[in-house]
Amino acid sequence: MDVIHLEIDDPRWREALGRLRHDFYHLPEYVRLDGEWNHARPMAFLARSGGEELFIPYLLRRCENLFPESMASDPVYDVVSPYGYPGLLLSDAGRRSPRFAQQVMHRLSESLRDMGACSAFFRLHPLLSQGLSEIFPGGFFTPAGETVAMDLTVDEADLWKGVREGHQGTIKKCRKLGFVFRMVSLRDHVDRFLEIYRETMDRVQAKDSYYFGREYFARLGEMPGHVHCGVVESEGRPAAACIFFECGGIVQAHLGGTRSEFLTRSPFHLLLYSAAQWAKSRGNRYLHIGGGVGGARDRLLQFKRGFSRLRFSFSTLRLITDDGKYRDLTTRRARTANVPVEEFSGRDFFPAYRAPV
Repeated sequence: MDVIHLEIDDPRWREALGRLRHDFYHLPEYVRLDGEWNHARPMAFLARSGGEELFIPYLLRRCENLFPESMASDPVYDVVSPYGYPGLLLSDAGRRSPRFAQQVMHRLSESLRDMGACSAFFRLHPLLSQGLSEIFPGGFFTPAGETVAMDLTVDEADLWKGVREGHQGTIKKCRKLGFVFRMVSLRDHVDRFLEIYRETMDRVQAKDSYYFGREYFARLGEMPGHVHCGVVESEGRPAAACIFFECGGIVQAHLGGTRSEFLTRSPFHLLLYSAAQWAKSRGNRYLHIGGGVGGARDRLLQFKRGFSRLRFSFSTLRLITDDGKYRDLTTRRARTANVPVEEFSGRDFFPAYRAPV
């Protein structure tokens, strides 16, 4: 088995994607952007044995900034997926080989430990990871909720039937009020989108990690072949907006929001359904709307469920690659937060040493 950790500019990255079914989250330009935004090193793990192949994009992060005091030992790292649903890509031959799946996970853990990483947290792709739990050892993946997708292969009538009656009424009302949907270039509408998005994040009191800067959205706008911006307008004024990624027959709803003054008319309902119609017209198979905040069964998930009965399970892969370093970081973090280490370790958050206090 050949194993390598690829740098972002390695041509073998794109060559691997050419052999594997993938999504926008696996593209090197997206992983690079997310790495720069998170001050982490964008990389990918690639393992091959004949036709059996595994590919995982990731961000390599340093752990020193978690503590006020300097760490006397060598630098310690951990690994996390880029934002969204990248997960792992497994070739068809790899999917037929539990032996390969078990061996490659051992090599992944071993090679990450050799790089100085003590843990790895991967968010799996709900649509591309179906059936993986039957290949990997029992309990290998951690269930993290469900996500919602719209099946774009059905005819227009069935696409509409899949929408909850209340959502249908809201969409009809928006059309009657004169709201209009347009798919536009994000590059030309960054500032308009950013105003709506920040207003939405302020209104819902979002975590700091959701406040992406203008440069982030401007860089996304430089990928027009894959990145689009859906806008719903009222008399020429933007009422709601959402960024969509398009790749390999899958359209992903990324980030979006609604202006507060239009909130009672719910234009985002019209935006998502119109985006599904747009994506269908371009020959895509799915519009993946996603799940709740952090995989929770919350109001956001309930809203998304109203657009489709098609659900996918969402899981994560959690690896402790160096027990000693992991315990040391968790103990340091607990001591810094003045929390008993047992309480810190007992939380569901992974890795435990990055749990919010």
